[in-house]
Amino acid sequence: MLKGKINDDIKTALKSGDANKRLVLSLLQSAIKNKELQKRAKSGKEEELNDDEVLDVIASEVKKRKESIESYEKAGREELAQKERDELGVLMQYMPEQMSEEEIRTEAKKAIAETGAKEIKEMGKVLGALMPKMKGRADGQTVSRITKEEIEKFK
Repeated sequence: MLKGKINDDIKTALKSGDANKRLVLSLLQSAIKNKELQKRAKSGKEEELNDDEVLDVIASEVKKRKESIESYEKAGREELAQKERDELGVLMQYMPEQMSEEEIRTEAKKAIAETGAKEIKEMGKVLGALMPKMKGRADGQTVSRITKEEIEKFK
């Protein structure tokens, strides 16, 4: 399980003295525990997150780091942006291999054909069919941008 690997990697980072990795993984572990508590509150049962749910938490943490990097760069705070990039690097080790833009474009074209979308107002339908296939393997903003570009080719 992914959660077990994260726990093992925290121990390894602690033993090796890798403070940055230990900190990032400890924060990730806390986010996972918070998600489990939310799940328990809804269901009333104590359940651990499965790998897909852990992947969702990691993806959420990745998104936060990317947004922080962008904000810090706009503010001219390169040292803080670099810290976030380092943390992002640790988190990306637990994400599946990311799809290239060309792979995303191919999948977007398939989803457009499957849904029969011809206009931008039908983009939600296309993304609804496309995003489950992309889970954890592509950034949502990139998928949305490429899908929009492909739909606009019908004009």
